[in-house]
Amino acid sequence: MIQSMTGFGKHVAQLPSKKITVELKSLNSKSLDINARIPQSYREKELELRKMIADVLVRGKVDLGLYVEITGEETTAEVNKGVVKNYMEQLAQIAKGDDLKLLELALRMPDTLKTDKDDIDETEYEAIKESMKQALSEISAFRSEEGKVLEQDFVERLKKLTSLLDEVNAMDPERLATVRERLEKAVADLKVELDENRFEQELIYYLEKYDVTEEKVRLANHLNYFETTLKSDDSNGKKLGFIAQEIGREINTIGSKANYAPMQQLVVQMKDELEKIKEQMLNVL
Repeated sequence: MIQSMTGFGKHVAQLPSKKITVELKSLNSKSLDINARIPQSYREKELELRKMIADVLVRGKVDLGLYVEITGEETTAEVNKGVVKNYMEQLAQIAKGDDLKLLELALRMPDTLKTDKDDIDETEYEAIKESMKQALSEISAFRSEEGKVLEQDFVERLKKLTSLLDEVNAMDPERLATVRERLEKAVADLKVELDENRFEQELIYYLEKYDVTEEKVRLANHLNYFETTLKSDDSNGKKLGFIAQEIGREINTIGSKANYAPMQQLVVQMKDELEKIKEQMLNVL
């Protein structure tokens, strides 16, 4: 089952004197790009937290927000006045508000508290890791639900492409007959004597250049392969992207060989459907 790269996950843990909040947001990206906002006191754990994200989310632009809010007595911590003042000044430039409201918002920002403790509280860090696991579970579920919507859209567009290919197959004999008739009329208009056998051989050779049988077979195979990959256990966004490129190549070749307006109109519709698939593909993990 495919997964979307769009997702959101959040978990809050309440300790005796602190509230820990972990937020994860993700959007589509060609690779894994993590933007982490965490308190200064936990910077040494940033690599470990990033690895937890990478092991689960694999790909996408991910924003991590880790917030540690003191809810009880904390004798070893004090307000970092310079940082809070700077936050308040920046917030005042963005939106109007009284000092109390700006202070409330500023205190939620990273590094507003400084502490004399050198060592990380292991109990607190374990709570952070557990919150991270819960948030990752939530964002994964979100991505899976979004993936179901994408999959349904792909299935509908594959059906449309298959239907258009069936129309191309049904139209092909008529197309070749029309092309042949057009060539014969052009030669007849020249009013010259021809070797009938030689002309027939040249005509067959010419018509073979417009034959799209191989392209139609390959296109049908690519459409089936796309659907099979869509239903595999893992999310294969990059693989599906490669298959979509091959589908596009066959559609383009059919269009260039068609030499028949009604078939070219079908090709335009196929390109439109494929373009919509490619747009959605950008968000598949």
